[in-house]
Amino acid sequence: MCGIVGYVGSREATEVLIEGLRRLEYRGYDSAGVAVLNGSGVQVRKAVGRLSALEDELRTNPAKGGVGIGHTRWATHGVPNLVNSHPHVSYDGKLSIIHNGIIENYRELKNELLEQGVQFKSDTDTEVVAHLLAKNYDGDLLATVHKVLKRLRGAYAIAVCHSDEPNRIIATRVGSPLVIGVGEGENFLASDVPALLKYTRKVIFLAEGCLAEVTREGVRLFNTEMQPIEATVTETDLTLDAAEKEGYEHFMLKEVHEQPHALSETIRGRIEGERIDLSELGLTADMLHGVNRIAILACGTSLYSGMVGKYLLERFTRIPTETWSASEFRYADPVIDPGMLVVAVSQSGETADTLEALRIVKAGGARTIAVCNVMGSSIPRHCDATLYTRAGPEIGVASTKAYTTQLAGFVLLAVGIGRLLNRVSDVEEARIVQGLRELPAQVKSLLDEDIVAVKRCAKRYKDVFNFMYIGRHFNYPTAMEGALKLKEISYIHAEGYAGGEMKHGPLALVEGTFPTIAIAPQGKTREKLISNVQEIKARKGVVVMVSTHGDEEARELADYLIEIPACEEELSPILAVVPLQLLAYYTATQLGRDVDKPRNLAKSVTVE
Repeated sequence: MCGIVGYVGSREATEVLIEGLRRLEYRGYDSAGVAVLNGSGVQVRKAVGRLSALEDELRTNPAKGGVGIGHTRWATHGVPNLVNSHPHVSYDGKLSIIHNGIIENYRELKNELLEQGVQFKSDTDTEVVAHLLAKNYDGDLLATVHKVLKRLRGAYAIAVCHSDEPNRIIATRVGSPLVIGVGEGENFLASDVPALLKYTRKVIFLAEGCLAEVTREGVRLFNTEMQPIEATVTETDLTLDAAEKEGYEHFMLKEVHEQPHALSETIRGRIEGERIDLSELGLTADMLHGVNRIAILACGTSLYSGMVGKYLLERFTRIPTETWSASEFRYADPVIDPGMLVVAVSQSGETADTLEALRIVKAGGARTIAVCNVMGSSIPRHCDATLYTRAGPEIGVASTKAYTTQLAGFVLLAVGIGRLLNRVSDVEEARIVQGLRELPAQVKSLLDEDIVAVKRCAKRYKDVFNFMYIGRHFNYPTAMEGALKLKEISYIHAEGYAGGEMKHGPLALVEGTFPTIAIAPQGKTREKLISNVQEIKARKGVVVMVSTHGDEEARELADYLIEIPACEEELSPILAVVPLQLLAYYTATQLGRDVDKPRNLAKSVTVE
């Protein structure tokens, strides 16, 4: 979710770049930088932290010129620091590049360049592309970019400039957004429309795999075979606020719809053929030797992902696993020893209780892994290894895409560790890998459908005082997360229960106006959950069911039916939670709540 801006024209490029980057601040970032051409070389200015730090640097050390590229970085490779921030410069000092996305085969390319004597300054995948372009440069930047693209695997939006060709920027995209702004005697690049709106409303949405040559005089587009193609210029009517949300009414809804992309990014580069590749974590069978139990530490939504993680880790590693609320673990006088592997889960990487609990287990000699979304944050820095979820910045307080990517991360982690310990067969691993590959498209299909039952249910029950959510096994935590979402943003009381616990007390609440959300996708506990639903229906309770497409029994029982695609049982919590996120969202909007900023809550809990 990095921010990209480019400019070619007669204005001072830095003014345009800073303005554009400011309009992209909602994407989140940990550093910022610009590269400006003035006919005598590449001038690069960078700063860690807020955009104001870059502005201070430019006041002290100006960069003058009418051609430039700018970037705000959301770290994926290499911790947030000045060296890893963009733009990156080639070894000869002539070429500068900015990049949004992930180059999956960067290690292979880096090793090749190292053998050729190229020295690297950063830990990023982007620097690899800069040096590769310089190695292949033949006096034509456009042709060079086209040649090098054939060697890249991954998702990326790239903008490149070269001091020998100081009047143009070359840009391309695969899987990451890039838009061109069309002006009079000037033209622009950006990763999102908001960066352009101060200067132009005429835009070209660069098609997948295409290249763009941007000059002061105009824009030329080329397809993957370097054949010229005609540009389609669109005049946008977006306001700045609406553009930042990409047309969605709230950031939360935008982030719900970003989940297919976020899941793709989390999985990308971690699957090779029919195997899961977690080599980035540096885990080996020897390192795991002696681990006799696993503890998962987390708070809030991350705690519920950890509960799913417990089921996954026990299934695939056969190691006893427990899930702890980090705020309770700190005061529980826990037994810690070197045979303990601790997984600390946090979207922000700064959750105070989780961080303090992590310090306790580190002091006790436990081995540690972080599952986190923010590179370089405190929790990953304290852990022996980190699996980054790559969800991108999450603005809405109620977590959505961070949760589903944590679940995907636990699938990767559980199967990966299980294989290292020889407790997962090739057939079983291949089954999960295929399910992971299908998952982003399945979530997208679910979101593309008009989930009428969700909206109807939200409208009908927005004025009730209580909801019950029930699930079993993998989807017991889904019930708890669904209830939390409703509480967080609609302020309606809701509780999540294991379906088998209904007869042990909660069934007393059931009557004609009391709605129960039953999560019953296909799997070994579906039949038991159906029995729980029948108990509720026998007491005239209202039931909203989340079930697998084609479940006729569910259709007969449910007052409101929400269907999800068929998937592997271990992946069902990722699909099942999506309609529950939407149910909470539509209920809250019906009630006029401030969805992105619910009362009394903060995005990251950094104090106890």
